[in-house]
Amino acid sequence: MKTKIRAIVTGATGMVGEGVMHECLEHPDVETVLVINRKASGVSHPKLKEIVHTNFFDFSSIEGELSGYNACYFCLGVSSVGMKADEYYRLTYTLTMHVAQTLCKLNPEMTFCYVSGAGTDSNEKGKGWASVKGKTENDLMKLPFAQVFAFRPGFIKPIKGLANTHNFYKYISWLFPIGRALYPNGFCTLHELALAMVSVTIHGYSKKVIEGKDIISLAKPG
Repeated sequence: MKTKIRAIVTGATGMVGEGVMHECLEHPDVETVLVINRKASGVSHPKLKEIVHTNFFDFSSIEGELSGYNACYFCLGVSSVGMKADEYYRLTYTLTMHVAQTLCKLNPEMTFCYVSGAGTDSNEKGKGWASVKGKTENDLMKLPFAQVFAFRPGFIKPIKGLANTHNFYKYISWLFPIGRALYPNGFCTLHELALAMVSVTIHGYSKKVIEGKDIISLAKPG
């Protein structure tokens, strides 16, 4: 019997999280979706439950609502541009690890999918964003979840019609087919990213770090 997914999605008021939530709500193998947001998403769907919670460093008041899920699609993230290093570390590493540790305690059978980024440094040698993301990936994989995957998309083509697509995408979307043809590892669609998460949750995967070509392959039917 095929696994039915009960997914928690974070970051659903951002472009990636909204797209992953949208695809999960449409997917026949996803039974229910819980989104945890700092503000209401405005989305209504029979599969959807939403918790508005402002402090992602303290889930104690909502822990009772977080059990019974077998997937987390962690799409919450910030840009390092213009941000002090310690604040970026706090919002990228510390926050992510707190959420993951809470969910692991409540749902140890869970598949945890972390949206990282192309160019992440698994060796943690540098001082920039790539090293912070690398440390986050590495430490997530030490947690006793059933499965942990780090997704490293490059350019992501958004899903048409969703509310939280960044405005600049309408000016650069023409680049996607060119980039995909020349460098497929660096170009995927948001639709493919979400389908790849569903795929690894149900079937697993031989790699823990999921690069662009892996995303494209995992998203293919069958």
